[in-house]
Amino acid sequence: MHPDELTEILNRPLSQELLSRDVTRLAYVAKDGTPRNVPIIFTWNGSEIVMCTPKNAPKLPALRANPAVALTIDTEVHPPKILLIRGRVELDVVDGIPDEYLKQTGAYQMTPEQRVDWEAEIRSLYDGMVRIVVTPTWAKLIDFESTLPSAVEELIQQRDERHRV
Repeated sequence: MHPDELTEILNRPLSQELLSRDVTRLAYVAKDGTPRNVPIIFTWNGSEIVMCTPKNAPKLPALRANPAVALTIDTEVHPPKILLIRGRVELDVVDGIPDEYLKQTGAYQMTPEQRVDWEAEIRSLYDGMVRIVVTPTWAKLIDFESTLPSAVEELIQQRDERHRV
C-alpha cells in the first residue's frame, strides 16, 4: 500500500475514532505455527500502535520469530465499523511501567481510589514490560455504508451484472 493512501485512510475521522478505542485484537503466528488472536489494550500515538505486555508473555518469542501482525479495531453496534491494520512489530523491553500502559487504561471506568490501588498493584507486580510497537504498512476501513469487505463488493458487482443481462 502506498504511504499516502495509508495516511489518508488512518486520518479519516472514523479511523481516528476507532484508533481512540481501548482494545484491539492482535493476530500473529505462534511458535508452533498455528494462528493466535488476542485482545489487548493499545494506544495510538499518531503514527504507531503501542501495546504493552509482561516480559514473560508467551506471544513475545513468536513475535520475535515472525514480527508480521494484523490488528482489528471494531465496534459492537450495527452496522459495525472496522479498522483492519497490518504491520510489523518492534519489541522494546523497558524498565518499570511504560507511560503508554498507564494511558491505555485511562478510558476504563475506575474511581480515583480504584486507579490509585490499581496503579500500586501494577507497579508492585512488574519490574518492566515490553512495548509492542506496530507501524502500520496497510489499512482498510470498513463502515458498511461507504466501504465494504472486498468479498461483499464482489458479490454486489456480480448481482448487478446479472440484473443487467
